[in-house]
Amino acid sequence: MFDSPSLPALLFIGFVVAQRLGELWLARRNTRELLARGAHEVGASHYPLIVVLHTAWLIAMLVFGWRAEVSLGWLVVYALLQGLRVWILASLGSRWTTRIIVLPEPPIRRGPYRFVSHPNYMLVVAEIFVVPMVLGLAGVALVFTALNAAMLALRISVENKALSGLPEH
Repeated sequence: MFDSPSLPALLFIGFVVAQRLGELWLARRNTRELLARGAHEVGASHYPLIVVLHTAWLIAMLVFGWRAEVSLGWLVVYALLQGLRVWILASLGSRWTTRIIVLPEPPIRRGPYRFVSHPNYMLVVAEIFVVPMVLGLAGVALVFTALNAAMLALRISVENKALSGLPEH
């Protein structure tokens, strides 16, 4: 006997996928504009690994979560994280991208960047954990949190090195 799909789970997964696709569109647009302004990319060699990791994470949500009950408590946490996402995107504006694009200008120091160096990575860490928890997928949350931590250790090291040579305000 087959389990029937959960409409709330499918709607949630669909929203997360649509959000990620929208972010990729925005990131590509911003990357093109930044490169046209004289920026350059660093860390491009590990970017495909990030794409694979996030794609596998989304596929895991669908494969294991399409029948899940949606946890209202975790959904509220996810919704609150979206407020941080808006703050980050508004603070970075056209400088937000999914790649490490270095512009020969001082780094952004407004919004959450006044308080922490990498709020977007903090958001991604939280989402990698929270999204599966919305679907009751604790194992998926733990596995991808560990994989993402390894990836971010490399990425943040590369980004910090690239940003260390920029002028300050």
